[in-house]
Amino acid sequence: MTRFSRLAANVLFASITVFAAAAAAADYPTRPVKWVVPYPPGGTTDVLARIIAQWLTEKMGQSFVIDNKPGGGNNIGVDFVVKSPPDGYTMLLVNPANGINATLYKNLPFNFVRDIAPVAGLVKSPNVMEVTNNFPARTVAEFIAYCKANPGKINMASSGSGTSVHMSGELFKSMTGCDMLHVPFKGAGPALTELIAGQVHVLFDNLPSSIGHIKGGRIRALAVTSTQPEPSLPGIPTVAATVPGYEATAWFGIGMPRGTPADIIEKVNAEVNRALADPKMRERLAELGGRPIPGTPADFGRVIVEEINKWEKVVISSGAKVE
Repeated sequence: MTRFSRLAANVLFASITVFAAAAAAADYPTRPVKWVVPYPPGGTTDVLARIIAQWLTEKMGQSFVIDNKPGGGNNIGVDFVVKSPPDGYTMLLVNPANGINATLYKNLPFNFVRDIAPVAGLVKSPNVMEVTNNFPARTVAEFIAYCKANPGKINMASSGSGTSVHMSGELFKSMTGCDMLHVPFKGAGPALTELIAGQVHVLFDNLPSSIGHIKGGRIRALAVTSTQPEPSLPGIPTVAATVPGYEATAWFGIGMPRGTPADIIEKVNAEVNRALADPKMRERLAELGGRPIPGTPADFGRVIVEEINKWEKVVISSGAKVE
């Protein structure tokens, strides 16, 4: 009878736990949700998160509050989320740095794939291969020819070592044999300033940061880094049209601490997918150069793994170091 009573008590406890978890997921969220963005306020990444957060706040009945935690190449924000309770009340804006940092940083206190549960994809956005206005090449093919005729004389700017902007350029170098000098800056703003001034020659910048300067004629776009042309830059070809197989896009999504209940993850995923299907939302995202990437949590998980594997090769071959 003692063993039977103990077994019955264990079964009852397990049943109550499962029921309580299901009830919590059904009611979720019952209080504000913190969304960690590992960038300063005001940038394109921060704006993207705020647009989606406003939708989630309106549709899910609780505030989704942006918490900017920049620093450490994104790793401070990631570490905060990894160490947060897996209860659905802390989210992470997943972005290209997470795919790159898995190889770039040798002693991270977390394993991104192991410790962050994928929730939902948001958007992909191309980078733009752009040159200063007085640069002699007007096409990617002409650029490659000029580069090979002038090895080591082209300055390739970036928004910082290890960023997606830097790695897009390193991928181009490895696939074309171009010998260019990497000049890292502390952000896209300073890099663009020097490109406009002609102090550096080429930049593989995120589209939202550069599109105003391109359309204003201050710099010249040679190509976009996505596999398909970008509607917001009509007439601009892809790098892949000249360099087959080249592709480098910025990608964004949502993650939560590993162990977050699947029902909560599915609930947020479903609402994000509804947002990405909304015509007005799609229009707002297009203004940022973003193409929606709807799908299941598993779909977004595959994106993360594919990006980590892709950039591992580029980081190793480029010899990129953390400054």
